[in-house]
Amino acid sequence: MHAVDAFELVLVLLALVVALHWLALKFRLPPSTALLVGGGALAFLPGLPAISLDPELALVLFLPPLLMDGAYSTALGRFRRHLAGILSLAVGAVVFTTLVIGVVAHWLVPDLPWAACFALGAIVSPPDAVSARAVLKGVSLPRRLAALLEGESLLNDATGLILFRFAVAATLSGVFNAVEALRNFAVVAVGGAVVGAGVAAIWILAAKRLRDRTLVVVATVLLSWAAYLAGEAVHVSGVIATVTAGLALGWYQHVIFSAEVRLIGNSVNHVLVFVLEAMVFMLIGFSLRGVIERMGGIEAVPPAMIWTVFSVVAAVAVSRFAWVFGSDAILEIARRAGVKRAHPLGWRQATVLGWSGMRGVVTLAVPLTLPLDMPGRDLMLVCAFSVIFATVVLQGSSLGWLIRLVRPADLDPPAKMDMPATEAAMARARLTKVEKLAYAPDGALIHPMLLEEYQRRMVYIERYAQDADAAMEKLRPHFDVLLQAIAASREELIRIHRAGAIEDEVLHELERDLDIEELQITFQRGE
Repeated sequence: MHAVDAFELVLVLLALVVALHWLALKFRLPPSTALLVGGGALAFLPGLPAISLDPELALVLFLPPLLMDGAYSTALGRFRRHLAGILSLAVGAVVFTTLVIGVVAHWLVPDLPWAACFALGAIVSPPDAVSARAVLKGVSLPRRLAALLEGESLLNDATGLILFRFAVAATLSGVFNAVEALRNFAVVAVGGAVVGAGVAAIWILAAKRLRDRTLVVVATVLLSWAAYLAGEAVHVSGVIATVTAGLALGWYQHVIFSAEVRLIGNSVNHVLVFVLEAMVFMLIGFSLRGVIERMGGIEAVPPAMIWTVFSVVAAVAVSRFAWVFGSDAILEIARRAGVKRAHPLGWRQATVLGWSGMRGVVTLAVPLTLPLDMPGRDLMLVCAFSVIFATVVLQGSSLGWLIRLVRPADLDPPAKMDMPATEAAMARARLTKVEKLAYAPDGALIHPMLLEEYQRRMVYIERYAQDADAAMEKLRPHFDVLLQAIAASREELIRIHRAGAIEDEVLHELERDLDIEELQITFQRGE
């Protein structure tokens, strides 16, 4: 394909992303489902060129920034608090699913070597960070459940990729040493965390010295790829390196970034993540054509393979439920035995957790890297796409319905302070500082209007902290008036500019001030 044709195709895909995303919002469907199905349907349009997704490029292009965004927005306190549960899912559930799928595949296809069967298990076992984020955006979950799903989606790709490499090497060489594999697993995982921490430390030093806000934002965008490629270059987990760097970014950005850099960076990252997530699902849908063509067409797929694929998809779902409910049963037994730190999820949260195993870009890209002489390669490709389609379309589309049906309760103890109380504490700190600076050294009041304004704000904040709902009902009409006043100012500013009375620079400066003021009021209004 000519370079210009490829660029035009990218533009067409972006336009289709906008259209499919709009349709998904209009019909209240998960956007990931609409993009996946839409991409799959469009792939078979007559005259449309075949799109081949280079697996190595897909992993490097899409995975690091999306992992970084997930780690950046992860609640680090809950991540540490629920680390044992996260590792149970990200390592234990992935290994368990790999073993289950390996056994099922070997039972259905006895001629397939055991190592190849476990390679198939490693391909379909890790739930995908991109798919999980895309689906979970539209649902409300208890804090512990959200922490488990977010943390799992950050780490399980590393487990799946490591297991996959071991299984492929064992298949091609015919040799497998469990002790050596476990040692290598630990080295790759720990090494990835060390590399990620090192890259993050370099980024922190650079961000402190870069004075230009654009350079800081660009350096931050590059951090994900720097961490991933650095990890892969020294043969450790690039996924864990990226996640480690992302957690450090989320922790230190509050004290390194200025308010302007944070606003600009968040806006840039929001658009970047939206485009990458959408393109992932579109390209996964388009890859269906390539998978079918490799098989020689739908009519060339043997009935035995269809039964195998169906069994693998079912085994993926069942094994996750078995691990989740089995782990929760162990926690319940421990709790009854008097272990104070054992806190089972309960059947409601466990049901949602078991149904939230969506697969995505890693499950698709990894089998495409298989050598052509790999036993069972075609079966692995078909199984990979089938698992992605079933989990994203069926599980992703029904997850919101399932949550409304089982109504998982938030059993975590509440934090010591809620948002109104925190806002009141911040307002007191601000008033205390203003009270000190409102008076000259000789005791004369030099900022009476400023002091009066902050004292009045403190009264409002205290009322809000006592009864947030009642206070907001009274304040919303006040905010509505302010927004209408800002709109009037904006109309007058544009009228003056259109009349040729002011320069463009004046327009842009004053419009930026109005935008910031409007954004602040909108946030305060609770929108």
